[in-house]
Amino acid sequence: MLRFAHTAFLWALVAIPVLILFFMAASLWKKRALAALGDRAIIKDIMPEVSLSRPKLKFILWIIAYGILVIGVADPQIGTKTEDAKHQGSDIMIVLDVSNSMLSMDFAPNRLENAKMAIAQLIDHLHDDRIGIVVFAGEPYVQLPITTDYSAAKLFLNTINTGMVPVQGTAIGAAIDMGVQSMDFKSSTSKAIILMTDGENHEDDAITAAQAAHDKGIVVHVIGFGSPQGSPIPVFDASGRQTGFHLDSAGKTVISKLNEDMCRQIALAGGGIYIRATNANSGMGAVMDEVGKMKQKTYDSKTFKDFEDRFQFFLGFAFLLLVIEFFIANRKSLRLSKLKLFEVKKP
Repeated sequence: MLRFAHTAFLWALVAIPVLILFFMAASLWKKRALAALGDRAIIKDIMPEVSLSRPKLKFILWIIAYGILVIGVADPQIGTKTEDAKHQGSDIMIVLDVSNSMLSMDFAPNRLENAKMAIAQLIDHLHDDRIGIVVFAGEPYVQLPITTDYSAAKLFLNTINTGMVPVQGTAIGAAIDMGVQSMDFKSSTSKAIILMTDGENHEDDAITAAQAAHDKGIVVHVIGFGSPQGSPIPVFDASGRQTGFHLDSAGKTVISKLNEDMCRQIALAGGGIYIRATNANSGMGAVMDEVGKMKQKTYDSKTFKDFEDRFQFFLGFAFLLLVIEFFIANRKSLRLSKLKLFEVKKP
């Protein structure tokens, strides 16, 4: 396993494309300045020592050395020893609705962002539980396989948006089935699905899917996002600016309402509870209380115990490149240029 002891230093790599652009701009300016002096062949005779290729070579060596040096300062470490650890927890699969209706603003800023904030708070409070994420609209996709890597879970969570699923719609049943398929049944841990949706199912039989999950020992809890009164679904352009609201075939504004009856029926079939989220309470706490009541079972995992530093290899290689760059002159050597080792003299 590879990790960095000081990841903050890796931000210095952002400077590389900036430096490349700056060098290209300076080279272009220099080339135009020489062209303004006159004919290129004449200028070459007047200034035989000027080299256009050597500064480029020196810069390439320098920029590579800089990147390697930054990686070295961040201190890459290799895991050398593993140990078997036993943990006690549950497997939790988040099934998150990312259909366009989740952009409705009856919850500020919108339903989806509120759901993501609730998941982030859940991840912050997990210890030995494993978590996975399935996103869905017209089709479901596994966003994060079941894992104990909470940092990765946070990273994947931040990338979730309504545009990540190309097929719009709301296929709750298929999403629950995907959540079931993504569970690790080799482990005997207790398993739960937390469905986060506004309950507008138009594609399949979500109740049957929840019952099938429960038959396999998976409890399905539901958190409803939205209001019974409903809210229009905003439409955004490519720049993210709102341009209006979704309209139906008759040209009327579509109002997305929370379907609490559907949510309750799914939770009932899945053996779980239904909670309606509010601006003050996401409902995640009540659901996790129910998960905590489940029988906690022990599972095995391997963790890296010892790590060895590898920064010295990177620093050494970077130093070597800088030494080579230092001894490459910006100008040509006239003495060396007069040596024509491969020239064939005519008799």
